[in-house]
Amino acid sequence: MTAAVTTTTAPATRTPRRPRGLVWTVLRVHRTALIFWGLALASATGLLIWLYAIGDEARKGNVACTTPAHDGFPACASLESVTVDDVYAGWIELVASALTYAILPIAAWAGAALIGRELENGTARLAWTQSVTPARWLATKLAVPAVLLATGTGTIVLLNNWARGDSDAGLVGEWYYTDVFVGTGPAAVAYALAGLALGALAGLVWRRALPAAGVGFAASLVLCVVMERLREDLWPKVTRTATGDLEVPRSTFVADWDTKVTDGVRHITATYHPESHFWPIQYVETGILLAVAAAATLAAFRLLHRRLP
Repeated sequence: MTAAVTTTTAPATRTPRRPRGLVWTVLRVHRTALIFWGLALASATGLLIWLYAIGDEARKGNVACTTPAHDGFPACASLESVTVDDVYAGWIELVASALTYAILPIAAWAGAALIGRELENGTARLAWTQSVTPARWLATKLAVPAVLLATGTGTIVLLNNWARGDSDAGLVGEWYYTDVFVGTGPAAVAYALAGLALGALAGLVWRRALPAAGVGFAASLVLCVVMERLREDLWPKVTRTATGDLEVPRSTFVADWDTKVTDGVRHITATYHPESHFWPIQYVETGILLAVAAAATLAAFRLLHRRLP
């Protein structure tokens, strides 16, 4: 009698899926920057959640007071010990400034580590000999950090607006302050992408890490200064004239205020941006920055093509 032999096949182990090919190579080569970016996002997220939690208490401390208390206003002495509003305002300002000027280190990193160093030490040419075309190499080099920068920066902008809530300008700053304006809208994402493109172009031009980092940093700084100077002209202003006194709406950015006295009568002309102009200016500035990023990216590809043997 022959015994039946049962053969069991072990279930195939499924390896976790992960990025493959050039994408995985980019992530692995720049893992230090990736870890730093992840830690920065995690820290900013935790900070903004905490700021949201103390927001109500901060607003209580940021109120008018009198000595002694009367007409519904609290006594100033009762608010002297309340410092949460100062802590809240200080950290909110720090987050907004970080979002505004993140373009500078991004451009320096893109010029030095992302592009310049690999051209300087020959790593790029080694990749081109392994069935990776130069155009594909550059496209992946730009696409991977672009996705990470856009999603990360966009998330922090949303959390920043959530943490700010309906706080008044005295606590979180006027909408037209540079760090508030950039850090609360899509322009923050566009600045990050423009910095990436400018840094990459600098890396291709100089082909060395240190000069590319400096040029990328300088180019992005010039872009920030130029956009700040042009911002008030990106959208038509409102002009009002009056005799005697003129009162403009609250949280208004006054671009020009002219007073003339004729026959003893004072004539006032004010040119300004009301708070409602925030989003139109945001969209125009974002469009300009994305155009700069696109132009720098196109120039980088053309330069790479021209320098190939």
